[in-house]
Amino acid sequence: MSLHLFNTLTRRREEFVPLDEGRVGMYCCGPTTYADPHIGNMRTFFFADLLHRYLELRGFDVKFVMNLTDVDDKTIRGAIRDGIALGEYTEPFATRLFENFARLGIEGADEYPRATDYIAQMIALIDRLIEGGLAYQAADGSVYFDISEYPGYGKLSKTDPTRARRGARVAADEYDKGDVRDFALWKAAKPEDAKVGAVWETPWGSGRPGWHIECSAMSMSELGETFDIHCGGVDLIFPHHEDEIAQSEGATAKPFARYWLHGEFLQLQGEKMAKSTGNLFTLEDLLERGVKASSIRHTFLTAHYRSKLNFTWQALDASAEAVRRLRACYVRLREHPTSRHARADDTPRLHEVAARSLAAFTRAMDDDLNTSVALSALFELVTETNARLDDLCTIGITEAEAEAARSAFDRIDGVFGLLALAEREQDDPVDQQRLAAWVEQRLVERADARSARDFTRADRIRDELATRGVVVEDTPTGPRWSVQP
Repeated sequence: MSLHLFNTLTRRREEFVPLDEGRVGMYCCGPTTYADPHIGNMRTFFFADLLHRYLELRGFDVKFVMNLTDVDDKTIRGAIRDGIALGEYTEPFATRLFENFARLGIEGADEYPRATDYIAQMIALIDRLIEGGLAYQAADGSVYFDISEYPGYGKLSKTDPTRARRGARVAADEYDKGDVRDFALWKAAKPEDAKVGAVWETPWGSGRPGWHIECSAMSMSELGETFDIHCGGVDLIFPHHEDEIAQSEGATAKPFARYWLHGEFLQLQGEKMAKSTGNLFTLEDLLERGVKASSIRHTFLTAHYRSKLNFTWQALDASAEAVRRLRACYVRLREHPTSRHARADDTPRLHEVAARSLAAFTRAMDDDLNTSVALSALFELVTETNARLDDLCTIGITEAEAEAARSAFDRIDGVFGLLALAEREQDDPVDQQRLAAWVEQRLVERADARSARDFTRADRIRDELATRGVVVEDTPTGPRWSVQP
C-alpha cells in the first residue's frame, strides 16, 4: 500500500506522490516568538515531527523547514512594553522553543528561517505582485494584495470572497486600504516600529512586512516556488494559508504547495486551549506537575491529527501506564538471555509477530497517519513479546528471534519516539528531581487525607502515583517509594 494523505486543498485522501521522486520538500508554519508555546501549539509541532519521521521511514529524503515569525504586531508590542529591541525580545522565546522541542523529543527541522532574515526576499516578491497588477500601494505607503484581481482566492478554505461587500472599509484596520477583502503585504512604518528596530527601507517607503508574505518568501526561498507539503494548525487555513496561496501563485503563476495538511485543536478538559482565554498549560507547567514528556507524546498519538484531542489528567495517567508497559517489555526483551539455536521442542514465533505488527503499523500510518490504530499494532507486539518471554521463563530466546522483535520495536519507535524519550527520562537528573518533588508533595497530601480519615482520596492519590510507575510502601517510619522500570 502507498502513503495516502488528506489534502485540505481537495478535501480528500490522495496518494502521496512527491514532485521529485524520492525527495520531499515540507514546510510547517512555526510559532510567533512573543510567548512560550502552550501544549496545544506543541501538538501541531508534534504532528509535523510525526509526519517528518514517517516520511523518512518510508525512504524519502526530506527537507523540512519550519519558520519563526519574529516580527509582527505582537512581537513589536512586547518589545515596546519591555523597552528593548525587537531581536532582544524575541530571542529568549526562540531559545525556549528549541528547549521544549528537545524535551518532547521533537526532532529538528533542517532549516528554521526567521522572518527578519528574509526581508529582501519579501520585497522582491511584493515587487512582482505590484508589477503583475495584483497589489497596490495605499496613500500611507502600505502595500495591499488586491483580491479582486485574483479569481482563485478561497480555493483552500472554500471561502467566497464576494460575501464581503466590495469597497467596504474596515473601521478597526490600522492601515489605509480600499477594499475590506484585501490584505497587507507591507505595512507603512509607525513611530513604535522604529522604536524597536522593526523598520526596513523599500522602493515604496519604509515599513515592515505583513504576516502572510513572510511565510511565502521563506518557504519558496528554501524549497522552491512549488513544493510538496505545507502543514500547520487548522486555525491557519483562513486567512493565513489562503493568503499565502494567493500571493505566491499570483507572483509565480505556478502551483504553490501540492498537499496541505492541517492538525486539529487540542482541548483542555473539553475547552479550546488558547492564550486569549488563559485556558492553557505550557510544557514546563506539565513537567513541573510530574507529567513525563513521553506521556504527553503518547497522549498525542491516541487521536488522529485531524481530530480534536481532549487533554485530561486521566488521559495522561493512562499514557504514563502505557509508556511504562512499553518500556518494561523492551527492557525485558533486551535483558532476556539469548541462544544461537532454538530448543528442539520449541518453535520461535516472534519473527512472525514482529512482521505482522510492522505490517499493521505501516498500513495504519499509510492511511493518513492513523496513529491510534498504529498504536494498537505496537501494543499487540508488546503483548505477544511478553507472552513469549513468559513461556520461555529463564530459557534463552534465539538471537534471531530477539533481533526480529527488537528491530520491530526500533522501527516503530523511530516514528513514535516513545521508547527513546522514556529511556532518556530514566537517566535525566532534572526529570528525576521534578518527579521526586512531585511525589513528595503527593505523599504529603496523601498523609493529610489519611489523617482526616479521607481514605477514598488517599487511595486515589496512591493510584495516581501508581499510574506514573511510583510504588509506595507504607512502613512504621513513613512511606517509602520507588519507580518501576
